Amino acid sequence: MGLEEKGKPEEASILFIQAWNEATNDFEKFLAAHYVARHQKNVSDKLKWLEISLQFTLKINNDTVKSAFSSLYSNIAKCYEDLSDPDKAKKNYELATLFNDKPSDKGPFYHGTKADLQVGNFLTAGGSSNYKPELKMNHIYFTALVNGAGLAAALAKGDGRERVYIVEPIGSFENDPNVTDKKFPGNPTRSYRSQAPLKIVGEVTDWVRQTPEELQKLREKLENNKGDIVN
Repeated sequence: MGLEEKGKPEEASILFIQAWNEATNDFEKFLAAHYVARHQKNVSDKLKWLEISLQFTLKINNDTVKSAFSSLYSNIAKCYEDLSDPDKAKKNYELATLFNDKPSDKGPFYHGTKADLQVGNFLTAGGSSNYKPELKMNHIYFTALVNGAGLAAALAKGDGRERVYIVEPIGSFENDPNVTDKKFPGNPTRSYRSQAPLKIVGEVTDWVRQTPEELQKLREKLENNKGDIVN
């Protein structure tokens, strides 16, 4: 993906094929096949890899991959459209529509920060972005993966200690568009956002922490990121 961002699609394509060849489980195969598909120049080859990715998505069928169904069916439909097969295109577009619902994830959910908060407090939208301080956020962000929240806490602004709170969304929420489909097929990071508050119901202290060297590399990548934040 780094090579893609640097405008080196041929080199990226080679590594995605390598990822496919070295995949050790269904999730890795689903993810690798998706990226191999988007580097195919031939529509039939692209369709073949998308259908391989879909097979593994259907096999896994949990909250890690469910949000990928809509984009996979849409991309498959577009391939059939390009191959002049309107019946199969229509069928897959209809399947894509079926999966355009709100996230089905039941959590538990987590929010990482350096703020010292208490159970019963509410997290609300309107704060500054950790990645673009001049940007006021219209949503509050959270994840169903505790290690993802821990990483967010490590990268958050402030001098306090890293905190990962267990939160409950008070209102509706949606997939975070900054990572879903824009970077990954579906929402494998189980990242979400809401305009409604999040209620803090607990705190966790045990998650996988990155080394200082890993965090520094991530901070440098974020600083050099030219992409816009979808707010």
